[in-house]
Amino acid sequence: MTTSKQIQLAARPEGWPTHENFRTVEVELDDLAEGQIRVANEFVSVDPYMRGRMNEGRSYIPPFELDQTMTGGAVGRVVESRSEAHPVGAVVLHDLGWRDVAQGDGRQFRVVEEIDGVPISAFLGVLGTTGLTAYVGLMHIGGFRAGDSVFVSGAAGSVGSAVGQIARLEGASKVVGSAGSAEKVETVTGRYGFDAALNYKDGPVRELLREHFGAEDGEGIDVYFDNVGGDHLEAALDLMNDGGRLPLCGAISSYNATERSPGPDNLWHAISRGLTLQGFTINKHMGYFKEFAAKVGPWVASGELVYDETVVEGIDNAVDAFLDMMRGANVGKMVVRV
Repeated sequence: MTTSKQIQLAARPEGWPTHENFRTVEVELDDLAEGQIRVANEFVSVDPYMRGRMNEGRSYIPPFELDQTMTGGAVGRVVESRSEAHPVGAVVLHDLGWRDVAQGDGRQFRVVEEIDGVPISAFLGVLGTTGLTAYVGLMHIGGFRAGDSVFVSGAAGSVGSAVGQIARLEGASKVVGSAGSAEKVETVTGRYGFDAALNYKDGPVRELLREHFGAEDGEGIDVYFDNVGGDHLEAALDLMNDGGRLPLCGAISSYNATERSPGPDNLWHAISRGLTLQGFTINKHMGYFKEFAAKVGPWVASGELVYDETVVEGIDNAVDAFLDMMRGANVGKMVVRV
């Protein structure tokens, strides 16, 4: 493997990205230097946060550079090594996605131990930063306690589906999710074990959510895990219990907007009900990884916590996978099998 097929950002998108914003190139790889390794990627990740990195401007992570290969989560096997800590054949997790072959200093790659019966793609999802995001957001940012009621937007996605299951396993009194189709609603309740779910395309979320929670009668929401923002955030604010917590993980409803959206018209509930709204990004909370792995790893191995993947074949189709994910075509984690 002396060449690498890689996807670059050719132009910054305005609104929804298109294929014209990307290009595919073949890159000649140098011979390995001391301490470097070469990895054949088996799976690469496409995620909502990548849309933000396609824009210029300040954020929690630097933007993608034009005419440079994009980066993102990937997992693969070492095929050549000049690092004793990374033997040939080892499975490694790293951030050099959007390419079929990755090469770099061994310190950029973390060796992971395979789990019987679990594909290594899980290290990009439920056993990786996706699962960690769900765990940290619910337990540490959201301050979840046994007996809490929980609402999760984007519940059919990789983060949302994990949030609801972790809440259930930790003793939630009620777990409700939102999704974008009848089939996804069935998956959220039938497969992921949520108590109920709503299809946000069936009507105003503010009205639909009232069928499951009612703050006035003491059966409101204790923790709202927000992956969507917009109308979902407004709907949750209406129904939060006193002292409720809102971990703000994503706002996919506005990622491709070309104009600013109005803010919630009911944010005053944060004052009257003593709510806590806290945004977070997982790169600042990696210290919880051992705690997360010790708790969630056995649940995944035993099947108590289930997960799904939408797998797109071939690095040539990575852009299609990304665009489909942004439109909600995935159930669970969207990955590209290289």
